[in-house]
Amino acid sequence: MSGFEARWLDLREKADHTARDAGLLQRAILHVNASGNDALVVDLGCGTGSTLRAFSPQPAGWRWRLLDNDPLLLKEARTRHADVPHLECLQVDLADLSTDLLKEARLVTASALFDLVSTAFLQRLVHALVHPDAALYSALNYDGRCVWSDPHSADEEIVAAFNAHQRGEKGFGPALGPDAGGVMRELLETAGFRVETADSPWRLGADHAQLQSQFILGMAHAAAETGVVDQAVVDDWRRGRLERVETSECEVGHWDMFASR
Repeated sequence: MSGFEARWLDLREKADHTARDAGLLQRAILHVNASGNDALVVDLGCGTGSTLRAFSPQPAGWRWRLLDNDPLLLKEARTRHADVPHLECLQVDLADLSTDLLKEARLVTASALFDLVSTAFLQRLVHALVHPDAALYSALNYDGRCVWSDPHSADEEIVAAFNAHQRGEKGFGPALGPDAGGVMRELLETAGFRVETADSPWRLGADHAQLQSQFILGMAHAAAETGVVDQAVVDDWRRGRLERVETSECEVGHWDMFASR
């Protein structure tokens, strides 16, 4: 884990928690509570535990199993949640996820993950939801839409290149990027789940200037890597956008989903 990675997760957490659809989050909470004590919640790609914090406060009887590739992020998650009585933090390769880790789960959760994975990964995940009362709650998946209140002439070109980059290899096979929502719904409904979705966009203003800056830098870097946008255009867009982070609002589209049988 780089220090930047942890700082990025912390930087985005306030915007993430504000953006989460409250109705679907409550549906997920009620689903776990309906099973009584000892319900298992498994969080995929947990980072420092942001999803767990989004569910707080929660009944003491819940069991949390946090899974991530990164041992230092897991260590940070354990440190931040030392007061959670039933907590496992396990280092696993999410691209080769053992179904044994999910088979007892009442709820499987993930945040800002499923736009990075492949169809094959989602197929394996849905197949692994074998508990008769298992449900899936996913939040903050990127939907391909970025809009600024103060337009730049290269916005559409940069966003299109960024979206193409999002469909590249992210460690799980060819990523679905903005197409993940439709693929995931189809797989879950075919498996007999009832699927509910809601928009959960970031709305970033001057109070999110630092987050906007990091997002712009990342988007410019990804767009440049595709090679489909002239580097001079990328550089001009990056400079112009960074100059306006305290005066221009940005909306970044995301979606949340809750699926149960």
